[in-house]
Amino acid sequence: ALVNFVAVLIIACPCALGLATPLAIMIGTGNAAQKGILIKDAATLEIAHKIKAIILDKTGTLTKGRPELTDIIAFDGDREEILQLAASLEQYSEHHLAKPVVEAARVERLTLLEVKNFEAIAGKGVKSDSGAVGNRSMMKDLGIPLDRAEKDMARLENEGKTVVILALDNKIKGLLAIADTLKDESLKTVQALEKKGIEVWLITGDNEKVARAIAKQAGIKNIMAEVLPQEKAEKVKALQKTGKLVAMAGDGINDAPALAQADLGIAMGEGTDIAMESAEVTLMRGDLTLIPEMILLSRKTLIVIKQNLFWAFFYNVAFIPVAAGVLYPFFGILLNPIFAAAAMAFSSLSVVLNSLRLKRS
Repeated sequence: ALVNFVAVLIIACPCALGLATPLAIMIGTGNAAQKGILIKDAATLEIAHKIKAIILDKTGTLTKGRPELTDIIAFDGDREEILQLAASLEQYSEHHLAKPVVEAARVERLTLLEVKNFEAIAGKGVKSDSGAVGNRSMMKDLGIPLDRAEKDMARLENEGKTVVILALDNKIKGLLAIADTLKDESLKTVQALEKKGIEVWLITGDNEKVARAIAKQAGIKNIMAEVLPQEKAEKVKALQKTGKLVAMAGDGINDAPALAQADLGIAMGEGTDIAMESAEVTLMRGDLTLIPEMILLSRKTLIVIKQNLFWAFFYNVAFIPVAAGVLYPFFGILLNPIFAAAAMAFSSLSVVLNSLRLKRS
């Protein structure tokens, strides 16, 4: 009876059960880190494979985030005057579209003018006593008609370029077109996500024409255009209300609330610190192909966890009755404590070896 008691105690040891989940998650997150995917916690790794929709921000996520000034159209004055006035207004702006305008003016060695009563309007543009630079929405707010510029704007927007409008004295003075090229892996990533049954959305502050042009290049069917920074989190919430688990990928300050709202926030490594702090996952290389890879790794990790738990339970359920002597009345078999110890060591070893398979994922 004492021998049986000791054998049962050894067999009943739940060490394999205790190793099953944390070991798989530790190896899974370690493997992800080696690939450039930083995962904050275990819950993130467990939820990633359940994602049914993902929203990709345009600038810096789908695109390279290095916009360039491509066109200047002057209605009044010459090209240099339009660039000088626009750059003078944009020099105090923190928006990513302001930088290429200011840089172009500096390359051409234009003197930037003094600006008084500067005001930045989120998602629309900037204005001062000298004039205004912004999008359609801003011109509408200022009551400035777009008739003379519509044809040129439509052409540039159909080419996937973002149009910035320069207005002075209540009329349009010129247009500046800015283009940001897609990352090389954008199309490949979208296709990989759709193959996994994940609904892909493009979100941008640009108007619908530009959004559709970029979405077409990236192979995205669903778009959210003309979304102001403060509205991004609401767009994520609206998609969540359809019953889907939603991921959001972005890199900017204005993406942070949306990243926090999403079931899975994904920040680009070259983005802002606040975006990375708000997200559960950070892609250190900013490589979009890491997103489907992370989802695949999540799926494999969960499979390994379930396998570990099954074998750990199997050993306990199968051998505890044997150790207790259930076979003795029929076959005269008792489990020696030495064999019980070996069986339990093997159960823990099987969990470790099974988890280590994740290193090859």
